[in-house]
Amino acid sequence: MKKILILIGLLSAFSAFAGTDTLKTTSGKPTADGDALSNWTFHFQQSMVNQWHGKYNFTYAGPSSLDSAAETKLSMTTTMFIGRKLWKNSTLLFSPEVTAGNGLSATHGMAGFTNGEIYRVGNPTPTPFVARLYLQQLFPLPGTGYEKRDDDVSQIGAMVPTSRIAVTVGKFCLADFFDGNTYNHDARTQFLNWSMMAQGAWDFPADTRGYTSGIEVELVKPQWSLMYAFVQMSKYANGLEMEWNLAQSNGQTLEYDRKITLGGRPGAIRADVFMNSSRAPKYADATAQLKAGNDTALAQVLNGTLLGPSFGGVKYGFGINAEQEIADGTGVFFRYSWNDGKTASWEFTDIDRSVQLGLSTKGKWWRRPTDIVGIGEAVNGISKDHQDFLAAGGYTFIIGDGHLNYGNEIITEAYYKAQIQQHVCVSLDYQLVFNPGYNKDRQGPISVPGLRVHVEF
Repeated sequence: MKKILILIGLLSAFSAFAGTDTLKTTSGKPTADGDALSNWTFHFQQSMVNQWHGKYNFTYAGPSSLDSAAETKLSMTTTMFIGRKLWKNSTLLFSPEVTAGNGLSATHGMAGFTNGEIYRVGNPTPTPFVARLYLQQLFPLPGTGYEKRDDDVSQIGAMVPTSRIAVTVGKFCLADFFDGNTYNHDARTQFLNWSMMAQGAWDFPADTRGYTSGIEVELVKPQWSLMYAFVQMSKYANGLEMEWNLAQSNGQTLEYDRKITLGGRPGAIRADVFMNSSRAPKYADATAQLKAGNDTALAQVLNGTLLGPSFGGVKYGFGINAEQEIADGTGVFFRYSWNDGKTASWEFTDIDRSVQLGLSTKGKWWRRPTDIVGIGEAVNGISKDHQDFLAAGGYTFIIGDGHLNYGNEIITEAYYKAQIQQHVCVSLDYQLVFNPGYNKDRQGPISVPGLRVHVEF
């Protein structure tokens, strides 16, 4: 805790020094033809998450179990977002990132893992890499109007067409474009749990840090939009190395978004479908090998230590995502997601069915209008084939206790985000996890308090 308090002080000083300036060059008055308001955009974020849990007396454990000893883990991400206008309606975005630290139990033991900032890579040494590098081009549709788009993370301030086609090519995170939600989408400022911040059963294509490369296309209209992405998959389960045989290994996602109004208040409904093709085997085949005494073949493919034997693993699913404002500064959200549960999870986590709901409200009620309180619940499940694999002693890159007494994984999360300074917020987070890793034999519930510090400008 002392380390965290020191870091808060350092970050507050840095933020005050940085001020409100951003690197941008104005280009004069905007016109209705899509001229940019600036030629550059520059933004920065740094997030640190400290979580801990107490000691538990688990009767047995496997390679991907939650540690029974008490532990405290700190993670950090630092990201720069640098954008440059190349020509009309175009943006080149470069986003270097540095990660450091670990998640609890080396990010093992819970399918709905508690820290959405660390993903599945843990290295106490700061590790720099390129998170995003892409070109985006907007194509106005005939008869379109124009609206002002403010300078923000990953976007240059401009007058943009309200009816357009947007094409993005390069390296990016699919969550930048898909499955958005006003009240629950950003682990840096909102809910932290993996199965709260996104569609839990969406095995979204990404390397172990959460990024992929490919093309994303959007058809945007004032009241609705349609988005499609075709991207790379990992060569190994939960791997950093990506597969270049796109004919046999690829991830495809389609989403339809619709704005709605209830009682004069804004809301939205989103529907997603996805299909991934990779080297992922079927759980039933891996289980059969385990029962035959072979624990070095497909079982090790699923924990990311061996390359899959061949292409042909197809995983598909869908999700529904809804949000609705119910009062000024207060909104509710809901997600339901499902996948086939036969082919192994290859990219995200071991969730085949998930439902989540929650509420978020701003602090104007207690005269802290920039503070936010959120509370939500997620219930995760897995298919019978997935259960049989874990019960036979199989394990994956995220869960596996060597045996299984199945029960749904149930997660309750609440957070309070306090705006300390214009560019600094501090969040207190608490999560209660029942049946971690879907195992009733894991004594619990598991209590995970946390502290998050976030800086952005």
